[in-house]
Amino acid sequence: MQSESLSQTPALTLYPGLKPPHKTLLFHKICVLVITFLAYASFHASRKPPSIVKSVLGPTLPSNAAQVSNLSSYDTGWPPFNGTQGTHRLGELDLAFLTSYSIGMYFAGHVGDRIDLRLFLVFGMMGSGFFTILFGLGYWLDVHVLGFFVGVQIVCGVFQSIGWPCVVAVVGNWLGESKRGLIMGVWNSHTSVGNIIGSVVASGVLEFGWGWSFVVPGLLIILVGILVFLFLVVNPESMGFVHPGMDIEMSVDTKNVENLQKGESEETKLIESDNSDSSSAIGFLEAWKLPGVAPFAFCLFFSKLVAYTFLYWLPYYIKHTVVAGVHISHKTAGLLSTIFDIGGVLGGITAGFVSDLIEARAITAILFLFLSIPALALYRIFGSLSMLMNISLMFLSGFLVNGPYSLITTAVAADLGTQSVNDRNSRALATVTAIIDGTGSVGAALGPLLAGYISTRGWNSVFFMLILSIFFAGLCLIRIARTEIREKLSGK
Repeated sequence: MQSESLSQTPALTLYPGLKPPHKTLLFHKICVLVITFLAYASFHASRKPPSIVKSVLGPTLPSNAAQVSNLSSYDTGWPPFNGTQGTHRLGELDLAFLTSYSIGMYFAGHVGDRIDLRLFLVFGMMGSGFFTILFGLGYWLDVHVLGFFVGVQIVCGVFQSIGWPCVVAVVGNWLGESKRGLIMGVWNSHTSVGNIIGSVVASGVLEFGWGWSFVVPGLLIILVGILVFLFLVVNPESMGFVHPGMDIEMSVDTKNVENLQKGESEETKLIESDNSDSSSAIGFLEAWKLPGVAPFAFCLFFSKLVAYTFLYWLPYYIKHTVVAGVHISHKTAGLLSTIFDIGGVLGGITAGFVSDLIEARAITAILFLFLSIPALALYRIFGSLSMLMNISLMFLSGFLVNGPYSLITTAVAADLGTQSVNDRNSRALATVTAIIDGTGSVGAALGPLLAGYISTRGWNSVFFMLILSIFFAGLCLIRIARTEIREKLSGK
């Protein structure tokens, strides 16, 4: 049971000074935000290596891949990812991971609403670390069997799917609604921070052999998993705090502790009644029917298609694109790709702040989406003129692409998972989050696969696919945006 998480958290047992009244509600909120931030950043750091090593594993394409006549141009790389079908195999590898990830997401959310989120999260982190390391061991074991790499990625995707529903549900338990967009926008920068850490680490050790690019991030997520096991507390009620939405702290003096234990306090009875009502997790189909869940889920389908295409293919694109007349090295391409994620950090924070300011999530998301269309076009057309132009337009693209992606996966999911029609049932958080991000992950699986195939025809076709996807993402939210506008005009 999640309510028992206090007694099952080793650090709080070993260090009673961390419990109330020694530490305040604010202290524990900050701890939860930091721990879950590190947890999901480590998930993304361990997810980044495949994109970094693509340029080493895959073939070296000629400048005009649409007019290939000499097969020797493809004879570099790591079998079975070399040869004329190398980029296809790399795309299929991404598909294997992201398909199992998206399918696992639905089940992870359903399970996460019913068991101890801390232990479930740790289980996902340990499994992710082990299979990330196992993929890297293929380098030293000299494995050249496609089935091995695909199999490892499938299982790793299942473990990775556990992370997101768990961390969002835990944060949703601790945060009230006030400034949720801004707070979760800052918190959600863990995605981009994790990508940056993964890129820097994987690129930094790439020269020692591509296996290290997997082993080091794999060890990192295991270490952070130990931290989560020791310190993470799932909900405030288990520590004697009232629901964060009430924005007050329960007194924890001796008298009130006794009243809590005896059930004599009227406030306690109300809290227990509320907890009892929210203890039954919402069904999967019921969650789909909640207002706004389906439109935002399908919007995220197209948004993650774009974001994950950049996540998995940007270093490869940079490596095979001449910038100011110069080809960039594998290591430099990996490090340079972090500019997109740095833009994503600021984009997510800005989108959260703007959505809080105007109190309109859909309008904010549409604004960012439609502005990202010219940004991507400019990056493709002018990004190769100079390094400064490449960095500037890559930063702008990351800022605009990741803004709505971050907003939907955090503040929007939390809003929809605890909306009034659901009686503030916080135990719908993991299910709703899983539905939205799981649907988005189907798009995330499709994007890198398509990029692997379409890139052989030229990168203009890939960027056309990305721009078209962004356009459809915006269309999904038109009706909700119209409702928000009508509410603003009517003064509600």
